Amino acid sequence: MKKLMMGVAVSALMSTSAMAETVGVSMALFDDNFLTVLRNGMVDYAETLDGVELQVEDAQNDVGKQLNQIQNFIASGVDAVIVNPVDTDATVAMTKAAADAGVPLVFVNREPVNVDDLPDNQAFVASDERESGTLEAQEVCRQLKEKGKGEGAKIVVLMGELSNQAARMRTQDVHDVIATDECSFMEIVEEQTANWQRTEATDLMTNWLSAGLEFDAVVSNNDEMAIGAIQAMKAANISMEDMLVGGVDATQDALAAMAAGDLDVTVFQDAAGQGKGALDAALMLAKGEDVDQKVYIPFQLVTPDNMDQFTTKN
Repeated sequence: MKKLMMGVAVSALMSTSAMAETVGVSMALFDDNFLTVLRNGMVDYAETLDGVELQVEDAQNDVGKQLNQIQNFIASGVDAVIVNPVDTDATVAMTKAAADAGVPLVFVNREPVNVDDLPDNQAFVASDERESGTLEAQEVCRQLKEKGKGEGAKIVVLMGELSNQAARMRTQDVHDVIATDECSFMEIVEEQTANWQRTEATDLMTNWLSAGLEFDAVVSNNDEMAIGAIQAMKAANISMEDMLVGGVDATQDALAAMAAGDLDVTVFQDAAGQGKGALDAALMLAKGEDVDQKVYIPFQLVTPDNMDQFTTKN
């Protein structure tokens, strides 16, 4: 089996399944804007395929519940399982449960810790996180220079759940960009997790501001936390014209914030495309066909200059 395919989704590689197939889907959390788009993209796509039934369940951010869901899917005789993992460090047990039962498994969006050791009937569909935080941080760097803040610029970093590979990688991307000569003028003055959540980011930013923290830009691992930070700063009467804020995902709420002049940078992650690609991979594996074990759908930089291209995508 091939090990890597960059830049295209497996959806381009298959035709509609002629056989009835049942796929169990365990989502980390229904109450998440980006994951809702991913889930809806998968469900909407399944409705266009003859004989394909999805059984979609919410793990409610509970690793134990998610593993039970996978085991129940297998026991009920599904043809394949799709998992958006709660904890990317807990995927070895999920892989084993499916492999022992001979049921194909596809991880979607969040990279499993064992991604390089998946058996032949398992795959991973997402976007390459080495691109996301890099695109975001490089654009923040560029805009800081454009605003005349090319020396001694201070930034704060809002991290997602640290059990999640995407949060760790996007944060490392920021550090890697700052390590380059071009962007070495940026200094991280605070870096804390707000667990992907808008409300937690609002509280964290409020605490920073109350403590008198001064900074020039906010670099967030996702749009939800960026929006939460914006809400706290606006409540503190900070002018968003003077503050740079970046996020990742290009959700509709983020694009609305960008249109309002509050968000300066985001990175489009094709949630619906990932959902469609994951279902295609699961159906191909269920039919015994080869699937590239890593399928990456490209990230795209979004700024006020090109945001109109993305208003209907996420």
